[in-house]
Amino acid sequence: MAGVNVKSEIKPLKKVLLHRPGKELLNLTPNTLEELLFDDIPFLKVAQEEHDGFAQALRDNGVKVVYLEDLTAEVLAADPELREKFLLQWIDEAGIKTERYRKIIFDYMQENYPDAKDFVLKTMEGINLTELHTDKSNSLVDLVSEASKMVVAPMPNLYFTRDPFAMIGNGVSINRMYSVTRNRETIYGEYIFNYHPDFKGTPQYYSRYNTFHIEGGDILNINEHVLAIGISQRTEPDAIDGIAHNIFNDPTSPVDTILAFNIPNNRAMMHLDTVFTQIDVDKFTIHPGIMGPLSVFEITPEGDGIKVHEINAPLEQILEKYIGMPVTLIPCGGGDRIAAEREQWNDGSNTLCIAPGRVVVYERNDVTNAVLRKNNIDVIEIPSAELSRGRGGPRCMSMPVVRED
Repeated sequence: MAGVNVKSEIKPLKKVLLHRPGKELLNLTPNTLEELLFDDIPFLKVAQEEHDGFAQALRDNGVKVVYLEDLTAEVLAADPELREKFLLQWIDEAGIKTERYRKIIFDYMQENYPDAKDFVLKTMEGINLTELHTDKSNSLVDLVSEASKMVVAPMPNLYFTRDPFAMIGNGVSINRMYSVTRNRETIYGEYIFNYHPDFKGTPQYYSRYNTFHIEGGDILNINEHVLAIGISQRTEPDAIDGIAHNIFNDPTSPVDTILAFNIPNNRAMMHLDTVFTQIDVDKFTIHPGIMGPLSVFEITPEGDGIKVHEINAPLEQILEKYIGMPVTLIPCGGGDRIAAEREQWNDGSNTLCIAPGRVVVYERNDVTNAVLRKNNIDVIEIPSAELSRGRGGPRCMSMPVVRED
């Protein structure tokens, strides 16, 4: 299964990209939570057990699971020069400016992490000043720095593999992310899609070096011809303009319509996939907060450019037009306001559909899960006491690579 093929949100999932939470979570502290986009500190041991349960549930349903850390390690192990290039780039993107520290960190990583996978995991974990054993008398920076300062910040959001890049048909968007801390994550996608034998040559519809922000949680493949993208807290309309041009100019892409959904700018609805996700040919889970009329912009190709048409209509009506049949919208929390707010906070409408009518969900959202079952959805529950502290659900934690056509 080389290459990518994702032309739907619901067709049988055959291959998925995950990242098992690692020691990067141990480098979260109360003082860095806001900067690193967390509301709480997950207990790593339990988070890993829960994530392993998630991966096993996927395997039990015929899905091949590949890991971000393994793919990156395979790339770097195959070429020592590429490993060195990656390391220098990683040091640069970590904000290490002084030549002294650039050399110290370069030497530390090369000498202490000869194994490619250990090396990749360490780049995700970050580096504490105490690990480097520098001579403090040689540097004012060292003398005034706290002993336990993180010289290179961790990347604790990496287990949400949906956001750094997104598969669109047979191509990929390598995203420029909203926050500085998350934008560093896309370096792994850059090396996988440029150098990994299974992925190099994949059409790239967006670059991490572009000016405007876009994130994978805002990108939904409605069907082969229609792509939905959220205008959100983390995806700018300028980025949607750019990606639309690139997709429409790829003669191999069947996408001829992009729907830009203007969603509220708040933490509970940070991405389009926290607002609604498709779970069957005619069913969607939704956040009750978007039941009213929505501003949606239909983008289609016109000559060498694009044409944009605004649509103001209820979500149900918009989806019915592009799905081609009546749809059922299933609200998070079953319409109960308190249950909806509580379960939306824990990603009750952020489901991963692995086949039409079969979804992976967090077990903690029992009200929403019961409503899904009443609507004849096959619900696969996974434990989530710790994973949910990162504010992302099963869809956020997974990047489908291949779905059946």
